[in-house]
Amino acid sequence: MPTTQEVTTAIIEQGMLPLYFNADEQVTLDILKAVYKAGVKAIEYTNRGDAALHNFKSMVALRNAEMPGLLLGVGTIKNLQQANDYLAAGADFLVSPGFVPDVAALCVSKDIFYAPGCMTPSEIIAAENAGIGFIKLFPGNMLGPEFLSSIKDIFPKLKFMPTGGVDTTKENIEAWFKAGVCAVGMGSKLISKKLMEAKEYETIEKTTAEVLATIAAVTKK
Repeated sequence: MPTTQEVTTAIIEQGMLPLYFNADEQVTLDILKAVYKAGVKAIEYTNRGDAALHNFKSMVALRNAEMPGLLLGVGTIKNLQQANDYLAAGADFLVSPGFVPDVAALCVSKDIFYAPGCMTPSEIIAAENAGIGFIKLFPGNMLGPEFLSSIKDIFPKLKFMPTGGVDTTKENIEAWFKAGVCAVGMGSKLISKKLMEAKEYETIEKTTAEVLATIAAVTKK
């Protein structure tokens, strides 16, 4: 199990966290192969619907067999039961759409990376006081880079990652990094429903590689 710091470092070095869900097990695995080939070392799978846990176990098996160094996380964790189920299934880290105190307490006590979704200074303060150091700004497109610029000085020790509506364009990515994010979460703008339905794995791989290159250029890593 990687430590909180190890996952934090991996996400910051990558500069983004791709996330997706597909009910089809094979499609789920093929997308994982595509983003891994593009150079991704940390990815979030969304806990959505009945197939999610089964598919995630298959992802862990594939990772263990063929993808050394890949960190597999799970998003949309809304309660302690879900957190425990996915940790038992081999999740390396957890992400939520909101701040879940029970999950934060569990992860802090076991040094497991947990990024809660926060939209207000009050939520960010609650997460920080619970021992969390990495905040998912959600939904990113509603808040915008200006929101982070306005509040960042209040939270000098925290790392921020917007998720939701973050675009693949250089302009959007650059605006977020200039505002002070350490990474961006990318879902439907990167791994779209349309691309998944058409099984356009080469396009997903190419776009992912391009976004990684854009982030590297923007951050001069």
